[in-house]
Amino acid sequence: MEPLLTKYIREPNCHTLAFYEKTGGYQALKKSLGMEPDAVIAAVKASGLRGRGGAGFPTGMKWQFVDKKSPNPKYICCNADESEPGTFKDHVLMERNPHLLFEGCLIGCHAIGAKVAYIYIRGEFYHVQLVLEAELAKARAAGYVGKNIFGTGFDCEIHIHRGAGAYEAGEETALIESLEGKRAQPRIKPPFPAVEGLWGCPTAVNNVETLCNVPFIIQNGPEWFAAIGPEKNGGPKLFCVSGHVAKPGTFEASMDVTLHDLIYDPKFAGGIRGGNKLKCVIPGGSSVPVLLPHQLDIPASFDGIAKAGSMLGSAGIIVMDETTCMVWAAENLLYFYKHESCGKCTPCREGGDWLHRLLGKIERGEGQMRDLDLLLSVAGNIMGKTLCAFGDAEATPVLSTIAAFRDEYEAHIREGRCTVPAPWRAHSRVMAAH
Repeated sequence: MEPLLTKYIREPNCHTLAFYEKTGGYQALKKSLGMEPDAVIAAVKASGLRGRGGAGFPTGMKWQFVDKKSPNPKYICCNADESEPGTFKDHVLMERNPHLLFEGCLIGCHAIGAKVAYIYIRGEFYHVQLVLEAELAKARAAGYVGKNIFGTGFDCEIHIHRGAGAYEAGEETALIESLEGKRAQPRIKPPFPAVEGLWGCPTAVNNVETLCNVPFIIQNGPEWFAAIGPEKNGGPKLFCVSGHVAKPGTFEASMDVTLHDLIYDPKFAGGIRGGNKLKCVIPGGSSVPVLLPHQLDIPASFDGIAKAGSMLGSAGIIVMDETTCMVWAAENLLYFYKHESCGKCTPCREGGDWLHRLLGKIERGEGQMRDLDLLLSVAGNIMGKTLCAFGDAEATPVLSTIAAFRDEYEAHIREGRCTVPAPWRAHSRVMAAH
């Protein structure tokens, strides 16, 4: 398919308002303001657009759930935290095509009856904040943001809010808490944000890539959008491919592309680097189960990857070759998760540190066979027992790697060392010793 989201990202000054206007920017907003809000929601529903942040929930349905009868203000919150390891697509869009995001936010506000949108960006994205704020000022001066947009009487403001670098702020209710000036911790649901979100008001929380698709739907029609890719998985999709590949990067394709093609095709990641063999793939950011080489000839879609036993998630495809020790990989991920736990739920707060210590014990050659059962027990007592999906994300690397590579764990314990032949690991240990 011809790129849509990333069509111009390599053009000089593609991030500027002048460039965006030259390529038809803000015409979808103008068209949407001539439509009834319910008609905009109906178009997004008919397109089948699913959230690109991880859960894949239908966007039109999320907007429809926003309580229109409430006398309180309504809000759009754009989740630009992008803190899932292996994921780097949203900052590409914000850095190279910020006005597409602004236009999506404005159309979403019109659809749900909001007059304010907040873009919540990751704390480390300081350079992105500078781009967003500079271009937002231009959009405001040109009349695309603010009062009486296109002379229709529609008023809408956009604010940029930079977080403090908390992974948990990627969860929608924790993001709302952070926007309100509190700790980024998840809320008990219900009530859901569509009824009681930001400052107790009806709120829709959408991912950057999700909102960037909205102008294309309005401009070209829902049928056109739905026809791109498999049924119920329509529209363009950005895939982040990283790890042991020849050409890591962000690639745009429809969701009928296979995981195998994304990894091996020269126009995508170009195969496994160094002539090594593929060992496994994490297809949707670090918090989803691994897939093995024989499972890759499947559509890289929400439904296709779910059938294979994993999740598309944020489409952060992490590729690991035969030199990767899976005990080390799990320990590395658990170091991240135990550090990033917000601490609200006991199973997550205590369990993550426990899992990390057990994995470290095995990786150092000090493990016992009974530690495998303990790992499974601790992880099992985290899964499904926390307020948000963080607990599941934390337990998944352990459960998934033991299920697929238990023999590797057992070899660590029997041999008292890592048995995976990886020259870089030997070198790193020599360096650490000195």
